[in-house]
Amino acid sequence: MKTIDDIQNVMVAGAGTLGMRIALRCAFDGYRVIMYDISPEQLEAAKSMQTHLTKRLLKQGDVTQSQVERAQKNLLSTSDIEEATEQVDLVSESVIEDIEIKLSFYDDLTARLPSGTIVTTNTSFLLPSQMLSAIKEPEYFCAFHFHDVFTQIVVDVMPHPTTNQGTVDLLMEFGKRISHVPVFVQKENPGYLFNAMFGEILAKAGEMYVNQVGSVEDIDRSFMGNFHTPAGPFGMLDLIGLDTAWHIMAKSMKPEVAPFAEELRRRIDAGQLGYKSGEGFYTYPRPEYGKPEFLKS
Repeated sequence: MKTIDDIQNVMVAGAGTLGMRIALRCAFDGYRVIMYDISPEQLEAAKSMQTHLTKRLLKQGDVTQSQVERAQKNLLSTSDIEEATEQVDLVSESVIEDIEIKLSFYDDLTARLPSGTIVTTNTSFLLPSQMLSAIKEPEYFCAFHFHDVFTQIVVDVMPHPTTNQGTVDLLMEFGKRISHVPVFVQKENPGYLFNAMFGEILAKAGEMYVNQVGSVEDIDRSFMGNFHTPAGPFGMLDLIGLDTAWHIMAKSMKPEVAPFAEELRRRIDAGQLGYKSGEGFYTYPRPEYGKPEFLKS
C-alpha cells in the first residue's frame, strides 16, 4: 500500500473545466502532473485556460511566483494514453459524465497501471460502485470529487464498500496537500454532500426559468444578493459545463426537471457549453454577473 509520500506523479484524465483546474492545482503544490485527453484540441484549449487562470490567481495573490514557475516545469499534457500512464502514482479522472464512456476508459486505463496505483473518479453524481466492473484493483479505487478547485476548496472522499481504508486515509491527506479541505462521505450517496443539496437548487432555478417565473439574470441576482456569492445558479451551471449538467439532469426521475434538461440539450446542440466554449447562459470571459453593476440598485 502506497503512503502519502509515495505520491509524486499524478495523471489527470479529462482536460475539461474541472480537469484542467485539478491538474493546475496539483502542479502548483509540487506534484509532477500529466494532463491527458483524447482530444489534442481540448488540451490546447485547457492550456490556454490555465494560462489565463494562472495570471488571475497570481494577480490576486492566491499563488506565488515560485508556485507558478513550479507548475510551468511540472505540468505536461498528452493525448497518448501510453505516455500518460508511463509513470503515475495517482489518477484523477474527470471524463464526461456518462457511465458507458467511463467504463470503457477505466477498462483500458487500469490494465495499463502498475499494481497499487491509486485511482480516483471526480464524477459528480455517479457512484464508484457503478464502475467496479472495469476496475482492476477495486481496493485502490475511490471517489475524490472537487468543486471549483480554486474558489471552492472542499474535496469529497467517498469510498465504495470494498475501498481499502488505507486508500481513504491517503486521499484525506492528499486533499490537504493540494490546499483543500477533505470531507469524508461515510457511504455512497449521489451528489456527495454539497452537490446533493446544490443539485436541488439548480433544478429549481431551471424550473423557474422554463416556467417564466424569472429571467436568468434575476434568478441569479436573487441568489447572489442573498448569499453573497460571485455567481448564481446559471453562472454556476456555465462553470460546471452545460453538457455535464445535462448528463445529470437527463437521468433525473423527477418530471419537473425534464423541461429544463431539454433547454440544456438545445443549448448544447448550439455549441453553448458554458465557460469552456465561451458561451452558455452568459458569454465569457466577461460575463454580466461578474460586472460590478450587475448587483447595483
